[in-house]
Amino acid sequence: MIVCVGTVGLDTVETPFGRVEETLGGSAAYFVAAAAALDTGTQLVSVVGEDFPSQHRDLLSSRGADLAGLQVLPGRCFRWTGRYHFDMNRRDTLETQLNVLAEFHPRLPESFREAEFLFLANIDPVLQLEVLEQVRRPRVTMLDSMNFWISGARDALTEALSRVDIVLMNEEEVRQYADTPNLLQGAREIMALGPRVLIIKKGEYGAVLLHEGRFFYCPAYPLEEVKDPTGAGDSFAGGFLGYLARQGDLSMAHLRRALVYGSVVASFTVEDFSVARLASVTGDEIQKRYREFREFTFFDEV
Repeated sequence: MIVCVGTVGLDTVETPFGRVEETLGGSAAYFVAAAAALDTGTQLVSVVGEDFPSQHRDLLSSRGADLAGLQVLPGRCFRWTGRYHFDMNRRDTLETQLNVLAEFHPRLPESFREAEFLFLANIDPVLQLEVLEQVRRPRVTMLDSMNFWISGARDALTEALSRVDIVLMNEEEVRQYADTPNLLQGAREIMALGPRVLIIKKGEYGAVLLHEGRFFYCPAYPLEEVKDPTGAGDSFAGGFLGYLARQGDLSMAHLRRALVYGSVVASFTVEDFSVARLASVTGDEIQKRYREFREFTFFDEV
């Protein structure tokens, strides 16, 4: 079981392949659905408004989420509207409505505070620190962040980075935080703060894992059709930590496998809008892609 603290909201998304309005979105929603794809349950901590559709609540519950930590406040849900271009790396945020998210302070139910695994999704690092004060003896803590917090809440983010085991950032964010064009130098500066593991997201090119001076690179799964890349990073995190929570082991061997499972799960997310594909994916489909990863990344020594 993993405690996941993040956002749950309603997304309106347009891509060259379609459009959806007020569908289930938010970092925590994608994480929950991704972890569930590996049969890992979650304890969800987030906030929604009174207008949160009951079918979305039912979907989260059906994916193994304990919703005791989901606050319902007077007002409207967090909403995000975005448009993607043919180059899916380009995205325009058309509108962000914080609504009840502006009043959110995570409160962990007593049963959540004994969590062994904790994921702090991309929220204000001040809130991430509030959560770290509430959990008692977590075995593994993982944190995601973004450029907005690096520039606007650096001191709080630095403290949060120093208190977790695993950090998840993309290339741009690593360079921005360390103020260096050299990705390796930036990575070492972040790891010097205390994290045991740093994962650098490279979008459609995969991810790099650094642990105890060793590196591991995992490409993204090659897809012929991508409908909506929203939530791919959070799904990656759900697959990665979902696998580790089931194994209970942070050895390099398991970290490598977790990185592959994260990429596998994220590859299903982008095949449809919202969490629709994650809700239908089967264990056999996941294992098939995992085996394919082994095939196209394996080579013999000469």
